[in-house]
Amino acid sequence: MKLRDLPTVNAILNATAATLLLLGYTWIRQGKKEAHRKAMLGACAVSALFLLCYLIYHFQVGSVKFQKTGPIRTVYFAILMSHTALAATVPVLAILTLRLAFTERFSRHRALARWTLPIWMYVSVTGVLVYWMLYRL
Repeated sequence: MKLRDLPTVNAILNATAATLLLLGYTWIRQGKKEAHRKAMLGACAVSALFLLCYLIYHFQVGSVKFQKTGPIRTVYFAILMSHTALAATVPVLAILTLRLAFTERFSRHRALARWTLPIWMYVSVTGVLVYWMLYRL
């Protein structure tokens, strides 16, 4: 794999995380606790791999400038700003949510997961969108 491939890999990892999050949510709603656990641990693993690839890429390349002009530029930066601000919270929220599950404090786990899931899902989906706008638009 080449350095130039990492943005595409990152988009795939973000899409995979979003899919696993959705599956995990669906499965817990259906009472499939073991499937839920595996999906959420998978989402954590994929997100950790994303973070590693993201850091490797940006340490080597630096920041990538958005080249488009006009209204799409405003849309891009609005998405990027919300994505970035919320992305900073995901590792902390995910670790705390997992810790509550592992220590079997499920009522607190559920209460925190109600915040963690939508934020993490938004970050994963907007990560794919930022990639598409930056590299494919």
